[in-house]
Amino acid sequence: MEQDRLTRLLKMNREQFRRRTGVYPETFAEMEEVLTLREGRKKKSGRPAALSVGEQLLMTLEFWREYRTFAHLADDWGVHETTVHRTVERVEAALIASAQFQMPKKRVFQEAQLVYSIVAVDASEVPCERPKKNSAAGTAGRKNVIP
Repeated sequence: MEQDRLTRLLKMNREQFRRRTGVYPETFAEMEEVLTLREGRKKKSGRPAALSVGEQLLMTLEFWREYRTFAHLADDWGVHETTVHRTVERVEAALIASAQFQMPKKRVFQEAQLVYSIVAVDASEVPCERPKKNSAAGTAGRKNVIP
């Protein structure tokens, strides 16, 4: 089913592709080429990936475009939630490492989210209203009356 999703996407016209993924088909092809080169340089050991390079890229673009949770993407793509997380991180790292694509750094997002709050506190001294120490009105009864 995932392969059907990728083939359906590749058959869309340019504007539909852009609306669905957030990038044009030419950019998608360049990104896929960068990821394919990275896969070629990688030492092949362990279990093969459950998703092809194009599917990994499409899943990452869906995450960026729709900002869905990893659990929802995992359910749609038929993989585990941690697989989605690792895939998104790997694709991001590979695209950032290539000179062709520049992703905003996390610092840019953090600086954009800074919100300053100014709180004004009136710290002027005002005398408290208390009864005088030797005032009879403040004492209800004598202390020596207590048995």
